[in-house]
Amino acid sequence: MKPEQINHDRRRYLSATVKSVAAAELTTIGSAAQPETTQRKKMAAIRPGTNTSFASLRHIDAGVLNVGYAEAGPADAPAVILLHGWPYDIHSYVDVAPLLASAGYRVLIPYVRGYGSTRFLSGETFRNGQPSVLAVDTIAFMDALGIKTAILAGFDWGARTANITAALWPERCKAMVSVSGYLIGSQEAGKIPLPPKAELQWWYQYYFATERGRAGYDKYRHDFAKLIWQIASPKWNFDDAMFDRSAASLDNPDHVGIAIHNYRWRLALSEGEPKYDDLERRLAAGPVITVPTITLEGDANGAPHPDASSYAKKFSGKYSHRIIEGGIGHNLPQEAPQAFAQAVVDVDGY
Repeated sequence: MKPEQINHDRRRYLSATVKSVAAAELTTIGSAAQPETTQRKKMAAIRPGTNTSFASLRHIDAGVLNVGYAEAGPADAPAVILLHGWPYDIHSYVDVAPLLASAGYRVLIPYVRGYGSTRFLSGETFRNGQPSVLAVDTIAFMDALGIKTAILAGFDWGARTANITAALWPERCKAMVSVSGYLIGSQEAGKIPLPPKAELQWWYQYYFATERGRAGYDKYRHDFAKLIWQIASPKWNFDDAMFDRSAASLDNPDHVGIAIHNYRWRLALSEGEPKYDDLERRLAAGPVITVPTITLEGDANGAPHPDASSYAKKFSGKYSHRIIEGGIGHNLPQEAPQAFAQAVVDVDGY
């Protein structure tokens, strides 16, 4: 789930409303403040949980992967790439995708390595879960589809991937929507101890640091994922059918290896691949993100997440932060699809 700085809020869905946080909107240095939205495309309304599936899944070879992905909207329209987190999957965007398609976007939702129908092209490839590699996968996915630039939007691992992609390759990211803000971290930052209550929120990360934790996650991955969903979104009344649709993606043969490596890498308990060392050095410096950005937070997010005031200065382009009300938790796009999709449309007008 989420990064180095911790806050203690909680969340839910129902009739989500959007509230702008004072002093969070920034503009590029030297430019005058502008209205939050310059041009808004019309978008249909939707109730959370309206959709249960995508029309079809596609596959494309991209980098070291054969990526499974859903697509909606016109093929020649501006691209939006929606990135999911752990332990979730592309169904987090099952209601967001048709909203954005109705607003005139080409919407692409890839399964992350280790999830769903995405597979490695070679059995010899190291099952690497370090954060920079997930961003490399995103660029490879764009290259394979011939997409030069896209709006990136995500939560959890997906938000971190969007942050990293925007920081390292800003020319490929037109704008960004990031749940829980700035999530770029490093192994050094992961070594810094937190207050006890904050450490408690990361219990699963320390469990994964053990071989018992790896075996336990492998054996009980669906039960584990459901517990995380409940803790991270305590006011979200998801049903078994909704959970099962996403939990099926965790049966990917590489899932446990990728998830365990991701969390162990963050604690410097596992090595990454040397070819990504330069990227990690750049990320360890905490680079400022220059692309237009809207950050979102649910008012009932039970997962570890930083306070918005701690990262506002990490965005030097036009920027605003929104709190989504109504008991909205960690899986914000699925709990509040209208608010998430509206943020994508709005940031496109920045």
